[in-house]
Amino acid sequence: MPVNTPLLDRVTVPSDLRKLPKSDLRQLCDELRAEVVDAVSHTGGHLGSGLGVVELTTAIHYVFNTPKDRLIFDVGHQCYPHKVLTGRRDRIRTLRQKDGLSGFTKRSESEYDPFGAAHAATSISAAVGFAAARDLKAEAGDKSEEDRRVIAVIGDGSMSAGMAYEAMNNAGDRASQLTVILNDNDMSIAPPVGAMSAYLARAASSGSYQGFRNLAKQLTKNLPKRVRDLAAKAEEYGRGMVTGGTLFEELGFYYVGPIDGHNLDHLLPVLENVKDITDGPVLVHVVTQKGKGYQMAVDKGDKLHAVSKFDVVSGEEKKSVSNAPSYTSVFAQQLIEEARKNERIVGITAAMPSGTGIDKFMKEFPDRTFDVGIAEQHAVTFAAGLAADGMVPFAAIYSTFLQRAYDSVAHDVALQNLPVRFAMDRAGLVGNDGATHAGAFDTAYLGCLPNMVLMACGDEAELQAMTRTAAEFDEHPIAFRFPRGEGAGVEMYEAGKVPLLEIGKGRIVKEGTSVCLLNFGGRLSEVLKASEILGARGLSATVADARFAKPLDEDLIRRLAKEHEVLITIEEGSIGGFGSFVLHFLAREGLLDLGQLKVRTMHLPDRYQDQASPKEMYEEAGLMAEDVAKQALMAFGQEPQAADARA
Repeated sequence: MPVNTPLLDRVTVPSDLRKLPKSDLRQLCDELRAEVVDAVSHTGGHLGSGLGVVELTTAIHYVFNTPKDRLIFDVGHQCYPHKVLTGRRDRIRTLRQKDGLSGFTKRSESEYDPFGAAHAATSISAAVGFAAARDLKAEAGDKSEEDRRVIAVIGDGSMSAGMAYEAMNNAGDRASQLTVILNDNDMSIAPPVGAMSAYLARAASSGSYQGFRNLAKQLTKNLPKRVRDLAAKAEEYGRGMVTGGTLFEELGFYYVGPIDGHNLDHLLPVLENVKDITDGPVLVHVVTQKGKGYQMAVDKGDKLHAVSKFDVVSGEEKKSVSNAPSYTSVFAQQLIEEARKNERIVGITAAMPSGTGIDKFMKEFPDRTFDVGIAEQHAVTFAAGLAADGMVPFAAIYSTFLQRAYDSVAHDVALQNLPVRFAMDRAGLVGNDGATHAGAFDTAYLGCLPNMVLMACGDEAELQAMTRTAAEFDEHPIAFRFPRGEGAGVEMYEAGKVPLLEIGKGRIVKEGTSVCLLNFGGRLSEVLKASEILGARGLSATVADARFAKPLDEDLIRRLAKEHEVLITIEEGSIGGFGSFVLHFLAREGLLDLGQLKVRTMHLPDRYQDQASPKEMYEEAGLMAEDVAKQALMAFGQEPQAADARA
């Protein structure tokens, strides 16, 4: 049913919004919220976070002169209202679809997105960069830069990441305009918010108070430095006792807040005041509610944070029916089984308990579960400390987020050869979240580290075995990757009968004679289909599942290379990964010298892929069954037919 939005229909870009009287903004926010709910019900996406910043987003665009003023969202999953207000409403129902709008901010999409994001805690660092660029260009004589404002919006969850404080520490040394808006939607930082708090925030940010502060600075500048410093501290702590924010003041920010982020009568005057503070960075503390205005999203905050398509009335998601369990749930259940046998096993997550399955582990072992917040670097070194003292830590971190902790993996885990277990969910392409969340690089970036053991499961039963193997292996750090979504539908192992894998040993899934398809990871079902296509063309195909990228099963690969004319490696990872390791081994062994063996490597393309469904993305990447069969046929000098390979 179409959403009735008479005021929103008049707003295409923020300059239209700024023509409206303030008295119309409440209705416009209600219409904007309804539009976002309706759009996400059709496309899926991040719902609660966007609903929580409807008034804040509207107020920012109303007060500041975007796009000249740079507005930078942290993570970007709250940017749907921003997209509606910035010329993209006509495409909002293409969110996260192939050739549609990104679910995050994206520079190539709009001039209103000056900085792209999808990982947390980047906004303040980027904003400091924009502010420095503005100041340097203004000093060089560019008059257009002199009145440009820079605004960063960051959530309280992202403030748990150390990068945010590194940026604030740097920004505190600057004597120019920068506004950071802390969107506190969990009430985790804020003292009570009300009329008195709003009054104090408005007063502290007002021009008259700022004028008084500047006058006081002038009057005290000739006093001894110790007296000046005492006066400044007295003013700072006096405000801190009433409004809070002493931590931010210590980092060099002028703190304003907390204020109700849904009350436009509070928001607008404060933002108008801080817009005029140009002699240093300001932090505006705004308290909001995730899911505001849509009760289903409020009541089911975790469930409706990121949703599939859903029914607006009931709030229930429209999910496809599958008999296969999800890989995430398989990992979680097997980890629980292992932890029942070994009380030293602990689970670690970086603010993603449900996404990684650690929430299930947490229910049974609350004292052995650690959610460290959005702090992957800390999570890894924390796990290293646990391992160093004899515990069995499982750091369950998405492949794409583990990138953020690379130095900790290299320096604190691999260098010290500590047996941290890395469970890397979302390996390969993830569909609608696009390039920012693709688990494309972990095999390459972990495989170059000494001491590291790397596994990838071909199906959900293999994931059971790899979880058990990781739990019992304590000689080196070990990482295992598994895809997003449902398993392949294979028969699972019964509890207590899950096998222990021999480190560095693969398996033969199907015997053949002419071509060997050597799989690493979640493309196994497609590789098996490819073998059937090749069989119909008269080519007998061996299907091998490597299981390990490091250490390689050298005996298996040596045998496969000697017994087949063509060897093809298949992986759902980047160049520089499993295929490269195999080629290095074959070259070192001299197995490429005689020219009797043709080797092909299949991996993700050497570029970032935009969002689409997983199937569409893998078709684009050329990693479907038809693509594998085509590679084999071409290696034998045969042309693939339309029935068994795409053009």
